[in-house]
Amino acid sequence: MADKRDYYEVLGVDKNADSATIKKAYRKLAKKYHPDANPGDEEAASKFKEASEAYAVLSDDSKRKQYDQFGHAAFDGSGGAGGFDFNGADFSDIFGGFGDIFGDIFGGGSRRSSRANNGPMRGADVRVGITINFNEAVFGCKKEVTINFKETCSKCNGTGAKPGTSPEKCSKCGGRGQYVSQQQTLFGTMQSVTTCPDCNGTGKVIKEKCPDCYGAGYISKKKKVSVDIPAGIDDRQSIRITGQGEPGRNGGPRGDLLVDIRVRPSNEFERHGMDIYTTTSISFAQAALGGDIRVKTIDGDVKFNIKPGTQTGTRIRLKGKGVCHVRNNSMRGDQYSTLVVKVPTKLTSEQKELIKKFDAVSGNTLNEFGEDKHETAEDKIKKFFKK
Repeated sequence: MADKRDYYEVLGVDKNADSATIKKAYRKLAKKYHPDANPGDEEAASKFKEASEAYAVLSDDSKRKQYDQFGHAAFDGSGGAGGFDFNGADFSDIFGGFGDIFGDIFGGGSRRSSRANNGPMRGADVRVGITINFNEAVFGCKKEVTINFKETCSKCNGTGAKPGTSPEKCSKCGGRGQYVSQQQTLFGTMQSVTTCPDCNGTGKVIKEKCPDCYGAGYISKKKKVSVDIPAGIDDRQSIRITGQGEPGRNGGPRGDLLVDIRVRPSNEFERHGMDIYTTTSISFAQAALGGDIRVKTIDGDVKFNIKPGTQTGTRIRLKGKGVCHVRNNSMRGDQYSTLVVKVPTKLTSEQKELIKKFDAVSGNTLNEFGEDKHETAEDKIKKFFKK
């Protein structure tokens, strides 16, 4: 038995690993190498068998003790343990009711995989995108989208069969919509359930197809759908319109239409959630003396009183002037506006003189280095002869 790998090495666990660690290691390998997950792969099947054999020994306290003492010889008939027949081993603890370890392989356990899937099924959802501007998102609006809508074929009433004929029960799956395949493994015969390839899970086949819909049961047409966009919707949010998606199967309901919203940004307002951020320019006189200023909001211009000596960069809050909640119009965010003192770029001679006089009595910053930079040559001559 020298060609056999060490069972601990096969499972990738330490020799002191507890039963939970061993079971976890085997679960991982079993899912990876199970024949149903790797059809036709002989190497995967061999590794699955090797891992299963290792687990069968190491998960059993008695067999594990024999293996630790005699190695592989404990089960080949040449060692002191007298051999072990793997074909007679009880693997019920490995599978945990069969769905424990292999639930992902068989679709979530034997109980679920055995259920027929040819009953009524809801149709798939359909997605479309639409772009709106900032104000439309804030206040809501109505838009139209054009979709490919699959209507029930009027000639066959959705059966897909030629008028005068009917779909027949699938002979391959017996109308169950599922096909059961069997495979011999280390544990005996194992079954896997897949969608029937002949009827695609419907349980029925159409011998003579409808000439209008070619067996589909529906005809695709362009359809305009009105979309009510609620006030407060934000960029990348979606609107669900019930019953405008793909048709259901076997009498199942239609799916929904999902309208994905994109919002073009505004040049004046910046939105973060339900709050709005802006910049408001004020004059030097307003900043210095305080008083009422005009602030632009989504509801129009409003009056706001600022304190004397307001500095540029000051942020003010206008409570309740933000965006409303998309599901509750009575809830609104706030608007935060940053005040920026606007400095004039063009001044008349009179305005310059007034600023000089103001500066002379409020700190004389223009003469910070002991000389008036704006002094004329004539003024300098007069000052010289006065000395």
